[in-house]
Amino acid sequence: MSIKVLIADDHEVVRSGLLSVFEDSEIEVVAQASDGEEAVAKTIAQRPDVLLMDIRMPEADGIQALARLRSDAPETKVVVLSTYDNPTYVARAVALGAKDYALKGASEGDLIATIRRVAKGGDAEPKGLLSTVKATMSVRKNTRDDIPLTNRESQVLRHIALGLSNREIGVSLTISIETVKEHVQNILRKIDATDRTQAAIWAVRMGLVD
Repeated sequence: MSIKVLIADDHEVVRSGLLSVFEDSEIEVVAQASDGEEAVAKTIAQRPDVLLMDIRMPEADGIQALARLRSDAPETKVVVLSTYDNPTYVARAVALGAKDYALKGASEGDLIATIRRVAKGGDAEPKGLLSTVKATMSVRKNTRDDIPLTNRESQVLRHIALGLSNREIGVSLTISIETVKEHVQNILRKIDATDRTQAAIWAVRMGLVD
């Protein structure tokens, strides 16, 4: 049985290369998109099993597209394919429901295996980027007695340090944006930080994020 895939990348050479990679497999490329807006429209129209999508694209980037597809095409599983292993990108992809995060330097076999696994409803590779960042985001227990934060505040602070917005934190932790804002204010007050950047630096120094 074929796996229907939509490729979204603003570089034609990347899309052509992926077509060649999938040519002798059960992966069927049903459509291509060159920007985020087109990726959303074609995903809604085609309903592929998997959307293989770059992060940095014109019009709407991959993160913006992910946010829209979460409600408009929730049955399509998204695999982010990026040049960048930036933890912020990975964390935002996690928060918005991406099923895995692959690098463009991955081998053809690994990429095909990722699409197969995701299409079948499997989890991300345990030692992969997405799983590693997701584990960091989900930890609730404080590791040091001198950290003046509750478990939830520590969790929110990890998300802040990874670069997520209040809305993305809310989605990730399944709490309202108002609750996120309250936690953020409490965090800034407790650690005597004036903004999110200072809070992120404090989190790194305290070992809350790597």
